[in-house]
Parts: sequence; structure tokens; C-alpha cells
Amino acid sequence: MAATLVLRGLRKSFGAVGVLHGVDIEVAAGELLVIVGASGCGKSTLLRLVAGLEEPSGGAIELDGRDVARLDPADRDIAMVFQNYALYPHMTVYDNMAYGLRNRGMAKPEIDTRVREAAGTLGLGELLARRPRQLSGGQRQRVAMGRAIVRRPKLFLFDEPLSNLDAKLRVTMRGEIKRLQRRMGVTSLYVTHDQVEAMTLGDRLLVMHLGVPVQLATPMEVFERPANTYVATFIGTPAMNLLPAVLAEGGTAAELPGGTRLRFADGRRPGPDGRALQIGIRPEHVVLDPAGMALQVDLVEPLGSETVVIGRLASGDALSVKLPGHAPAGETLGVALPAAALHVFDAATGARLDAG
Repeated sequence: MAATLVLRGLRKSFGAVGVLHGVDIEVAAGELLVIVGASGCGKSTLLRLVAGLEEPSGGAIELDGRDVARLDPADRDIAMVFQNYALYPHMTVYDNMAYGLRNRGMAKPEIDTRVREAAGTLGLGELLARRPRQLSGGQRQRVAMGRAIVRRPKLFLFDEPLSNLDAKLRVTMRGEIKRLQRRMGVTSLYVTHDQVEAMTLGDRLLVMHLGVPVQLATPMEVFERPANTYVATFIGTPAMNLLPAVLAEGGTAAELPGGTRLRFADGRRPGPDGRALQIGIRPEHVVLDPAGMALQVDLVEPLGSETVVIGRLASGDALSVKLPGHAPAGETLGVALPAAALHVFDAATGARLDAG
């Protein structure tokens, strides 16, 4: 039975250094929540608190309505998959998967049934007699997942489980994790720094910054309506362009350095004319326009199916443009920023300014 997870005011400090500053989230039964953020944002600490590997400085961790924040890890009914696999090198695959069940005193027939079922699900049936040193990285990660699966926990925790794998294998394992989680329906928290993993795996994303949740939403909502400039530049490759501007025309437009005005397509923004803004636009939404702003090209990155052009506007502000296919660029391009693709943020706080 899938469990609900609720974190209330969860805080963690190491001495005088605060790492988490009050996390309040609710994870639905069967949901896969992906936690992302830059190094040091607190995402792995959050996972370790839920697992019981760290003790919180304050707040509650409720699993199916029961506060488990002060329980030992073994009493939480949680299974964790680490990036370094954490397999016993002297044990076979079978014994690695069975170890935790034996420690719980489970009967041998039940252990055998669970191990072989999990091995079949993960394609490990022919490898049960091998030791970890005889396995590839992907096979070791499957064993680590199998060890978690056999426990049939209420909650799965994944701590960057694919970071040690090569790019091709990461794609394969990413698909396997998603299919497995869907089939089992186990509530899961998944920490990663990889944007592709975050966008493709999660039912929702939790974006962390400096120990604070800054946005919790579906992957597409985070991408299409970032809550602030941190999220806007963290999610998406290349990162969203941010250009300085000021509010103009009674809040219906933004004026860039040099005088170019961009009218908003979706209504006016609050504040007096002259309010400092940052205008965001994703590189793939910038369009070529011979009559538009001049972009001095600094770098062209051909990627096969697309080309990234990086340059500077007359104001000196950097701008990245993603063009389809092989798009040779000269020394200067004319570019335009479509009104429908603009994101508007407050320059002082970085917060998104929605239309009124």
C-alpha cells in the first residue's frame, strides 16, 4: 500500500550553519517527487533526514500520518538506493538482495520468493550467483534497486542513483526506474542534479535553493512558469536568457537598455514606470528577424539537430539563441523576442511578476 509523506517545518543545522530552513511539502501516495537544486542546496540532507540517517533540528516527518522523525532508520519502513551502490563485495547478488530480509528473521521460502521475483523484474535472474566485482555498473545499480524492492517498503529514496553510469546507460536505467516505480506504485523521493532525469522522471519537481523550497510543481509548469530567476536559469539548457529592463507604458511593456520596447502579450505588470525588471526568454524562443535587434555573434555550437548561437546585444548583454538543424551564423544576426514567450521578473527579488 503506497504511503503519504508530509514534511512540516523541517529544519537542519550543523552547529551554527543552517542547511534546511523550514521545508513544508506533501507527497501523495504513489507519487514520484524529484528534488533538484545546485550543490549545497540541501537536497541530499533532506533525503537523509527522511531516511533517518540525520536527525532534524526541528519539524516533523509524517509517513502515513505517523511522525517518524525520531525513529531509527530500521523502524521507518523506508528503502534507500545510493549512487555508490553500497553492495557487500564478498556476497553474491542473491545474498546482497536477501541480506536485509534475513536480518529481519524472514522465513527462507519467503526470502527466496521475493529475491527471485525482484531479480526477474530487473533482469538479474542469470546473475544471482555472481559477486559485485563481476558485474557492470548498470548491473550493480540493478542489484541495489533489487535490495530495496524485496523489502516492499512504504517509501523509496533515490540519492543520485545514476550519477556513476555512462550517458547511454543512464538513459536505459532512467526508463527502467520510471517503469518500475509506476508498476509498483511506491511513493518515491528522487534526488538528482541532472535536469533530464528531473524532467522525465518526476510527477512533480521540488526545486531547492539555499535550503529553502522555491518551487513545487509539475515538470512542465516549472519549465514554462518558473517561480523566480533562480528556477528560470536552473531548469533548461542552455539556460534562460535574462535581460535588464524597466517597466514602461503603464506596465504594459518593458524597455531594454538602448530603448527597445517589448510589449507584454498577456496584460500589464504591477508597479510604476521605471520599476527595475529582468526579462526572461528561453534560447529556443528567440527568433531570427533581419529588422530586429543586432546580435554580435561570439560563439556557434553545432549540435547536429540544433545549433546554439551565443552573442551580445548592442547593450553588451549576453543572449543565447537555439536554432533548429545546422544554422550557420555570420558575425551579426538580427533577432526578435516574441511577446508570447517573455517571462517577467522583479529585478530586486527575482520573483516572477504575473500579469494583472
